[in-house]
Amino acid sequence: MKYETPSASAIKELAGEMGFTVDDATVEEMRTFWAPFTDAFNEVEATPDDLPPVRYERGAWSRPDRAENPHGGWYVKARIEGAADGPLKGRTVAIKDSACVAGIPMMNGASVLEGYVPDIDATVVTRLLDAGATILGKSVCEYFCVSGGSNTSASDIAESPRNPGHTPGGSSTGSAALVASGEVDMALGGDQAGSIRIPASMSGIVGIKPTFGLIPYTGIMGIETTVDHTGPMTENVADNALFLESMAGEDGLDPRQRVPTVDSYTDALGGDVRGMRIAVVSEGFGCYDSLPDVDATVRAAARHLESLGAEVTEVSIPMHPTGLAIWGGICADGMYYTMFRGYGFGKNVGGVYPTSLIDEMARAASRAEEFPHTFRFGLLLGRYTDKAYGGHFHAKAQNQRRLLTAAYDAVLAENDLLLMPTARMTTSRIPPRDAPFLETMGHCWEAIGNTAPFNVSHHPAISIPCGMGADDKPVGLMLVGRHFEETTIYRAAHAYEQSCDWQSQGERG
Repeated sequence: MKYETPSASAIKELAGEMGFTVDDATVEEMRTFWAPFTDAFNEVEATPDDLPPVRYERGAWSRPDRAENPHGGWYVKARIEGAADGPLKGRTVAIKDSACVAGIPMMNGASVLEGYVPDIDATVVTRLLDAGATILGKSVCEYFCVSGGSNTSASDIAESPRNPGHTPGGSSTGSAALVASGEVDMALGGDQAGSIRIPASMSGIVGIKPTFGLIPYTGIMGIETTVDHTGPMTENVADNALFLESMAGEDGLDPRQRVPTVDSYTDALGGDVRGMRIAVVSEGFGCYDSLPDVDATVRAAARHLESLGAEVTEVSIPMHPTGLAIWGGICADGMYYTMFRGYGFGKNVGGVYPTSLIDEMARAASRAEEFPHTFRFGLLLGRYTDKAYGGHFHAKAQNQRRLLTAAYDAVLAENDLLLMPTARMTTSRIPPRDAPFLETMGHCWEAIGNTAPFNVSHHPAISIPCGMGADDKPVGLMLVGRHFEETTIYRAAHAYEQSCDWQSQGERG
């Protein structure tokens, strides 16, 4: 597109928006001084983008009908064959629709992006294909991923294969449904407040939010650049470790990455928990929204780990509940500036910017009437907080991030893992698309109390199924480790998984 020097009236209007005035003579002088910038921008526009190459062939794609998509998990179906060999050869993968896959449509759950087709692959997509995986398509996600439930996606409403009519958990709704139903071996998820772990918990699968920056976020739409995580969702722990192994490590493009080491996570499989110190965090239980059977099932899982040889103790981390408030302070302004004013990718951060997608998001801003309650409220919250208070609350929350991280680190200095419920409740019924505001918001945000604080602190956290709650609904056990110590998490998670059948555990006394 061509950059043009603004007219005199446009400059005066812009000045007025920012609270100052300029006289006619100064405006003309400004237009003269503007000319070199106009030339520079047009020179930049004439230069090709430096974008990652697309290395694997892909053919036709299709939008499946309900017969081909019984749980609503697919946005589009396709088939992209990876390398001839590799650790993921023979494994099938679904990519959450917040990640770019060149030549395959991308909506990120939003009507305003319908028809957009990326021209790059996210780094994780390339890495999965390099590892030999076969990508079968894009999975449904919630509208711009701003929901932990499943009634906002414009592409389809995904439901739980285990509990029809109920949410599989969001915002990685389709990824959870496809893994839980066995339609794919693995799926990519995204996690800004729990959107990998919540659907893992509610769908009876395994999902990990790795340490912040362990997996490159290049080519993935985010919500707030300091809480954005991506990671694997699988049926079992072994596949999860293998999936993470294939994606982890710096890509030289995402400036948020500072990865001291990448482990062979599958080496942790087959170990035991004897001598491991596991801290049960009392503040993760007995909350206003905790279901008694969820608490009981998770506490029984802790006792089971103790019976396997772990040293299990109860600890208090008084700041844990405050983590949700800190998350809110960061995300209110952050989401507004990243998603709305930053056109999905924000500014002031280096890396790869998919210009075609940013252009599409800029056009989408004029269609705000299509936004669901979740995204509208987030934008209003962020805009009001910024306008009324400047960056004060965002800054305070970012400062308090260090205190929260230190509170967890203090306990992790004496223990290998933290333990608590992933979601404090089980899956709930999906409200209709036109549900009233409070019903929609309650459904979409009810499950983030225990998960969101670790998006702030950046600790790795996994959800594994540990039993069935009321009405045969899965319950998730969350294990949290030290930064970049995913191997410790996998060791405990695999030992637990291999020692019992979670679907017959139920509420154990």
